This record gives sequence, structure tokens and C-alpha cells, in this order.
Amino acid sequence: MHTTLTRLQNVFGFFTTVACFVAVFIALSVVVTPQAPSASIKLQNIQVVKGRPHYYSTKRAEFAHIRFDLDTDISSLFGWNTKQVFLYITATFPSSSTNEPPSQAVIWDAILPSKYEPWHENQYIHPPSASSPSSSSGTRSKSNAKSKSKSSKSKSSASTDAADYNPGLLSLSAQRPKYQITTPAGRIASLSNATLELNWNIQPWVGALVWTNRADFGLWKGLKGGRSKSFDFPALKESGSKGAGAGTGKKEDLKTEKGAESNRGKPA
Repeated sequence: MHTTLTRLQNVFGFFTTVACFVAVFIALSVVVTPQAPSASIKLQNIQVVKGRPHYYSTKRAEFAHIRFDLDTDISSLFGWNTKQVFLYITATFPSSSTNEPPSQAVIWDAILPSKYEPWHENQYIHPPSASSPSSSSGTRSKSNAKSKSKSSKSKSSASTDAADYNPGLLSLSAQRPKYQITTPAGRIASLSNATLELNWNIQPWVGALVWTNRADFGLWKGLKGGRSKSFDFPALKESGSKGAGAGTGKKEDLKTEKGAESNRGKPA
């Protein structure tokens, strides 16, 4: 007759086997979930100035401040196994040397949680729509936005927001960047043939991370749009000159969007 310890080991072994098969099934189920993401991104304004690109920079360098318009419908990326989507925009431009591949730099990013993920301060809150006193259909309500400053949300507020929240719909106009970009050489003015691209990383509850797909794969349609027209960085102008690329831009014009970096170190 088996001892109690042997029986516990058999039960635990059976449980872990079943849990493993269930986890594999959940991870593979995303392949049969249709996806049809679409997006439109346009350059709104660009300035090239010379100064300290970041507060920790030790020397002055040329850096670009890029504003953009963004409209997305990536709702299909949020399946039942999606925990959150890390959305980011990169600026791609030629390197200073023709022998090197094009450079890429992130200018904006956001963590888009699913409806059922517990609230965290690092999560993105869409700005209110200009045509409505409350957020647009793809945003959290104003009450949710105010709750960002609080340590926790009430259960009633969370349930109301979950019903109206569509994390895949974004509509941003003249959006400020979160990051100003430069190059290792400190020269970015007058570079040509640059583009803005939308990218994402899907983080599931169970399974592998999934990056941006621009080509069709089974039931997954490639991203439709999501890339701006090519543009050129303006020339760096001397201090006191007029124009978007003036050597010393107004501080108001060069502000960046503050994200949740203040919560760095806290798990998302």
C-alpha cells in the first residue's frame, strides 16, 4: 500500500502535467485568433536644435524634437490571453556612414493593458477627446484618469472602466514625443529619407512574446499602414534665426511628454 508521501507526489505530478498541457494549449490558441491591426501615423512638426538632449548629457549635441499624429485600431491584438501591449514609435533615418545600416530611435511608447489586467501606475491613460468632456471610445474615463494619482482605485470605478475601455483605439493629434533623439556623433541636422514607424510587443498571460508583424501569417493580417511618409530633418540654424529648426528653440515647443518613468522600478 502506498504511503501518504507517495500519494501526494503522484497527485502533484498529475497536477503539474495537466497544468503544463493547459498552458501549452492556451499559448497555442493565439495562433487561431484573427488579427487585423491598422494604423495611420503622420509627421506633424520637427525641430532640430543644439543643446543637452537629456538631463544626464555631458556635452551639447544636435537633437530632434518630433511631433506626430497617430490613429490606431489594434483592438484585435487584445485576445483573451493578452496581458498588455507595449506600443512604441521609432524614427528610422540613415546613419552618418553609408557602410552602416539605418539608425533607429524610439520617440514615444506606451503600455496598453487589457481590460482585465489589474491597474498599475505605469499603464497609459489616453488624453481626453477634444470633442467630448470625457475620453474617446478607446480611452479610460476621466474618473480613471484622476485615480492615477491615488494609490488604488475603487472596485466600482474599476468595473465601470472595464466595460467602456478599448485599449486598441488611439487618436493622438500633435502628440509630443517622450524622447528626443540624437546620434552618437551628435549630428542629426539635414539628414534625409527618415520615417516614423509604429511597432508593438504583445505580452501574453501565458506563452511567447509576439512582435510587430507586417506580413500576413495565417489568420494574422499584417499591420495596415503604421509608417509615415519619408521626411528630412531641417538644417540647424544659428541662435536668433527664425524657423522650426532654430538653434535655440522655445522651451515650450521642446517639452516632452511625461510618462510613468517616475514609477520606474515598480513592476508593470
